[in-house]
Amino acid sequence: MSDAGPRTLAIDIGGSGLKATVLAPDGTMLSDRVRRETPYPCTPDVLLDELEKLATGLPAYDRISVGFPGAIRRGRVRDLVAFLRPAPGEPKSAKLAKLWLGWDIQGALAERFGKPVRVANDADVQGCAVIAGTGMELVITLGTGVGCAVFYDGVLLPHMELSHGRFGHGHSIEVACGDHERQKVGKEKWSERVLDALAAFDEMVLPDHIYIGGGNAKRLDPDRLGPNRTIVPNVSGLLGGIALWERGDATASATGSP
Repeated sequence: MSDAGPRTLAIDIGGSGLKATVLAPDGTMLSDRVRRETPYPCTPDVLLDELEKLATGLPAYDRISVGFPGAIRRGRVRDLVAFLRPAPGEPKSAKLAKLWLGWDIQGALAERFGKPVRVANDADVQGCAVIAGTGMELVITLGTGVGCAVFYDGVLLPHMELSHGRFGHGHSIEVACGDHERQKVGKEKWSERVLDALAAFDEMVLPDHIYIGGGNAKRLDPDRLGPNRTIVPNVSGLLGGIALWERGDATASATGSP
């Protein structure tokens, strides 16, 4: 393990759980992963309080990386699904949307923690940890919803909510393959939907390889995925925190003092 360089507090914000660890400069985990349940309704202030509690007791760190379950542009929330609902599966709330959309999450975290911060979509962060860096690579995260990130020759493309597109099951991919529908229709039917969604992503993106992560990836049968598709460990959402700071592409904007 190398101690030459900054330590990173890596945070993975999910629709069902909030996870964190501190990473050494070489990516070694300096603490066990800690987790708290995601509270609902989850407002920006509630999230900040929960993340502060999450980090209490972890080793010292110099900077923060955050994976967020929505679209982030210039440190602000551009689009979001999970936290716009008072509880998973409920209709979106106009009141919550007013609080979240446009919120400077990166600046708010830098102010609360007093450290430089980078925030990116959670699939973007996970992808930073798992891609090979060759050709067109697509990262899919299966959790409360469905996240997507696209890389070309190792360069992260600007974030697009590809999973909001509708397909043959009458819902968006985000909804049809999300955790609420999985619990509603059962594992087998949900798995078939995911395979259909992967075929749709293949046609839209023409990827050379697809990486599948998130908390529900473990529910898929690897033998049914087909070629050029790999299930990756959920902890990649934290381990990508180092790479997030080393990139010079769409993730490169940071807030806070160096």
